[in-house]
Amino acid sequence: MANAPEVHKAHLVRSELGMRAAQYVRMSTQRQQYSIQNQAAVIAAYAHAHSLTIVRTYRDEGESGLLIKNRAGLIQLIKDVQTGEADFGHVLVYDVSRWGRFQDVDESAYYEFVCKQAGIKVTYCAELFDNDGSMLSSIVKNIKRVMAAEYSRELSAKVHIAQCRFARLGFKLGGRPGYALLRELVDQSQQSRGVLKNGDRKYLTTDHIRVRPGIPDEVAVVKWIFERFLQIKSEAIIARELNRRAILTNTGVRWTRAAVNRVLRNENYIGNQTFNRRSRKLRRTCTCNPPEFWITSEGCIEPIIEREAFLKVNKIIEERRVDLTEEEMLARLRRTLLKEGRLSSAIIASTIGLPCTSTYQTHFGSLMNVYRLIGYAPKRSYGFLESRPRWAEQEAKLGSQIAMAIRKAGGRTASGNRTGYLRVDGSVNISIRSALWCGRQNRAPYWSIKRRARLPQGWIAAIRLSEHNESVLDYVLLSTHEKVKRTINFSERARVRRGIARFDTTDALARAITKRVTRKGRSSPAPQGKRSRPKQPKAKNARARR
Repeated sequence: MANAPEVHKAHLVRSELGMRAAQYVRMSTQRQQYSIQNQAAVIAAYAHAHSLTIVRTYRDEGESGLLIKNRAGLIQLIKDVQTGEADFGHVLVYDVSRWGRFQDVDESAYYEFVCKQAGIKVTYCAELFDNDGSMLSSIVKNIKRVMAAEYSRELSAKVHIAQCRFARLGFKLGGRPGYALLRELVDQSQQSRGVLKNGDRKYLTTDHIRVRPGIPDEVAVVKWIFERFLQIKSEAIIARELNRRAILTNTGVRWTRAAVNRVLRNENYIGNQTFNRRSRKLRRTCTCNPPEFWITSEGCIEPIIEREAFLKVNKIIEERRVDLTEEEMLARLRRTLLKEGRLSSAIIASTIGLPCTSTYQTHFGSLMNVYRLIGYAPKRSYGFLESRPRWAEQEAKLGSQIAMAIRKAGGRTASGNRTGYLRVDGSVNISIRSALWCGRQNRAPYWSIKRRARLPQGWIAAIRLSEHNESVLDYVLLSTHEKVKRTINFSERARVRRGIARFDTTDALARAITKRVTRKGRSSPAPQGKRSRPKQPKAKNARARR
């Protein structure tokens, strides 16, 4: 009803707030014990027994309890409490572990303290203790938090042990298999169940994934890369020749020197598979493990390259490698600056004798730190590099909010953290990006969206940044297609001309996306570009044509 009265917290007396409750439910896996329905049933029974009315639901489906950044439901709950938008006096949770399995138990206590400070009580409905602030309940609650965190640590260790065992048996565990290689799903009898596409996962615990050679054309390209390298010994030249022949990588982008080098050093092509080179336990920073921790399974893949050729190629790569001290790396860069007059990623990559930009970033953190150490101040402003982690966090929050809105509308979402996009109902892709502000002298500014890796066809939801990329200006939504450029640039005038929608808030953006991608209001995105003119009606006679 259009004229129905809205209930605001300011209009509710304290006694009314005390009878209203919000429920928070979270499920990270498909375990029946912690299904959303089971949690809601226990919470509803508790609310009925204590004469509480559930007026709002916050949920996180398919999200781990280790971190809060991907939990849009809990983020929104805390936001509503802190901004005074909460029109309830209780938060009902199934148990302590559903609130979170934070590795720092003080973090879990902090979010509960935020609610308590706003006069809202957090209740764990399935626990045997009453969260009344007494000494006994505080001790038990803290023990429960430690147990929830310890459960994640123990589970992580058990999963890692199981992964190592399967890796020794030659099974593939996560990640892309590489160019000219496919992931084949096999059952417990080693019988093939078909080839998995990018983004597909196995669902049965008795099934496993093996790697095998892909299509013959790609296998021929790999063989040519090794043969060509033995002739010219240059990855950069090979990349240019592949791009000239319009051959794309397995991610659908152009070849680079680094991409060719990865092919030349990949032992999958001689039949070996290595696991545990890097690890990222408990959602922490990815770390590189020493070689003694690596697990190599030999002969588990049908070889594409002869072992002798592979060893010869890698011997060439290792012999040309020169280990430099950090002082020598900076000294060589100063000499390059004196010779060229300026520095950039392209100049560093093309200068013989200089390490690549990724090596400088590994040793010094970023190119800006390197430039400061040698006393170089580039004319172009690179301030956005310093704030990139902050905008990456904003992108993660925006993706979580969009996913929550789509789920509320009945859609299913799967997140791709590595590439920064959501997949809705297995068919529609939503990429989450930041549109960087780019100023131009005596000309209107424009905004730039980087593709990163392969950009799937669908939609881009971008955070448009204000001048000098210091704050959020608004949010834009544009469609994409397979032929979209690596960098998407648009001015405000071009945005209007190309029909790129803009929104003032994340809520408005989430609603617009939900309307476009859910089954009720789904529409196929049209490629951005020139608008086609409507057809003119044919003239009926010569006078009309004149």
